[in-house]
Amino acid sequence: MWKQLSVYFKFTKRERLGTITFITLIVICILIGLLSSLFIHKKTYDHTAFAKEIAALKEKQQDSTEKYQRKYADDESPQYYQPSEKNYAVAKAFKGELFYFDPNTLDEAGWRRLGIRDKTIGTIKNYLSKGGKFRNPEDIGKIWGLKEDEVKRLLPYVKIENNKVEKIYTSSTDNKPVYETKKYSPAIVDINTADTTAFIALPGIGSKLSQRIISFRDKLGGFYKIEQIAETFGLPDSTYQKIKTRLVLNDPSVKRLNVNTASIDELKSHPYLRYNIANAIVQYKNQHGNFASLDDLKKVILVTDEVFTKIYPYLKLN
Repeated sequence: MWKQLSVYFKFTKRERLGTITFITLIVICILIGLLSSLFIHKKTYDHTAFAKEIAALKEKQQDSTEKYQRKYADDESPQYYQPSEKNYAVAKAFKGELFYFDPNTLDEAGWRRLGIRDKTIGTIKNYLSKGGKFRNPEDIGKIWGLKEDEVKRLLPYVKIENNKVEKIYTSSTDNKPVYETKKYSPAIVDINTADTTAFIALPGIGSKLSQRIISFRDKLGGFYKIEQIAETFGLPDSTYQKIKTRLVLNDPSVKRLNVNTASIDELKSHPYLRYNIANAIVQYKNQHGNFASLDDLKKVILVTDEVFTKIYPYLKLN
């Protein structure tokens, strides 16, 4: 039995050499691991110094915060200053000086002192020169070019003086002055020549409505009667009733379209002619020849008496 087992423990010279070499390598690796701790120094971190730096930084931040609080505090308790965004925007947008003023008598220098732009000042002077008048402080909101935030800024400082009383001396021997109410003559507007500032002078007419009136007048080719103003888009009848007595038409001449040569596009561009009516007129002319008289337009089926009456002043034959 021992002879059989001894067979397993017999090594050749080459096998013994390999085993010794392997064991030697293992021992060397173990020794390297043990000796490395003696030659390699581990880096140590000073946590105490780091903590001191953090504490110093917090102390510095707290000092700066306290200084800021003391600078903007309204009372003994610390408060942070928080400027109002609205007030900041107003202060940034307006550079003018605020003072009490009468918009009817304020000169150009005064408007500039309030911070109003030259272009807007020109609009105001033009409005006043054409007979316009500010009767209430809110009327400054009608000024074209004066923005809503500017109106809100100026409104508390508007003081319109009462100029309805004037001094008149009698012919009596005592020469005592007699005071009587001055008759106010409202501005009269020629609807075919007035600009936006003239229309704004009318009660209930702002910048938008004045522009719509002029735009409607341009598309028509002019007004031939005052009642056409009431057809302006967005103009309430109540407003028209207020202003109609202050409207005049000194020159009722209007721009006319040649019904025998005008194209469909030219005809339909007129506010009183829609595309289907303009097309029917041109098609009738192409089939029957030129119109001999404007009354021949009544032969076109779509041209009703109402349409003919409204469009008649704007048409011609040659």
